[in-house]
Amino acid sequence: MWKKIRKTIYILILANILFIFWGKFFNPPITFTQIGGVLQYGKLQRDYISSDEMGNNVKKAVIAAEDQKFFDHNGFDYKAIQKAYEKNNAGKKLRGGSTISQQTAKNVFLWQGRSWFRKGLETVYTFIIELIWGKDVILERYLNSIEMGRGVFGVEAAAQYYFKKRSKDLTKSEAAWIATILPNPQKYDPHNPSKYLQNKHNWIMRQMNNVSLK
Repeated sequence: MWKKIRKTIYILILANILFIFWGKFFNPPITFTQIGGVLQYGKLQRDYISSDEMGNNVKKAVIAAEDQKFFDHNGFDYKAIQKAYEKNNAGKKLRGGSTISQQTAKNVFLWQGRSWFRKGLETVYTFIIELIWGKDVILERYLNSIEMGRGVFGVEAAAQYYFKKRSKDLTKSEAAWIATILPNPQKYDPHNPSKYLQNKHNWIMRQMNNVSLK
């Protein structure tokens, strides 16, 4: 009995290691979040593209909105985590404090949710992909797999869905709008923005000037 359990565990660990190395060179065939999009909205709109095909505007916009220290940290922004913890304990608007690396680990390997078990796995995967993939691959996987609308995943699909153009052809403002809706892409619509979204869009536009793509 225990031999079978240990063998199963070893197989799962080996499969995960192989999948991580495989992910350095290829985008995921499908993710748990994408499966959820299919089940909920009856569609999966995505188009994996290389980093060069994405264009700089959308990269700068997403980094400005989600993780301005992306190229400087080791996968974890401890100040952001501490700040999120303090705000959440104070009963203010819930904040996650997750970096792009952490979100990539969650979106590629795991599922949505806030359990400590999932968060623990996310931490492990984040550490490993920072070590094996590197920043450029992490950013590419993130921008290809992140949910950006109802059943819409990745910047190329989002560019086509919202603006009828390729990701690399997005203007600075259009790229900022895509980044603006990231916290809740199932709810927010760049074509019908609230005052809050408009203000956030303007803020992202300003922050993009400070983003350097290393």
